[in-house]
Amino acid sequence: MWWKRKREPSAPRGNLTAFIDEGSEIEGKYAFSGTLMLNGKFKGEITSTDTLIVGERGVVNASVRVGTAIIDGELVGNVKATERIELKGKARVFGDLEAPVIVVEEGVLFEGHCLMTKTRPAETTRDFSVVPLKR
Repeated sequence: MWWKRKREPSAPRGNLTAFIDEGSEIEGKYAFSGTLMLNGKFKGEITSTDTLIVGERGVVNASVRVGTAIIDGELVGNVKATERIELKGKARVFGDLEAPVIVVEEGVLFEGHCLMTKTRPAETTRDFSVVPLKR
């Protein structure tokens, strides 16, 4: 029966800390922690150390600096991620990408440059103290 039909969410909403849905239009600087799902329109600058998900209906015209970016909608602007960038099947991206890991699925429209940076190894601490010599 139709009322017992299970509906599957378009994205994993259980871990979301913010959700900007269709019909929302935001302009300016947006900083967040956790996971942001964006299905509305955004223009400006997005910064975070965590995860940005641009849904199928999301339209972003921004400079993006995040930990992880998962894009399935439209993004115009440069994206820099410290961990990874994933372009899903219906993504339309016009701008440069920079991350250690970049995944592009079949069907993606991507116009820009791609730079895969090296992951930073853990810094080793060295002792440069001076030890007097005994004579």
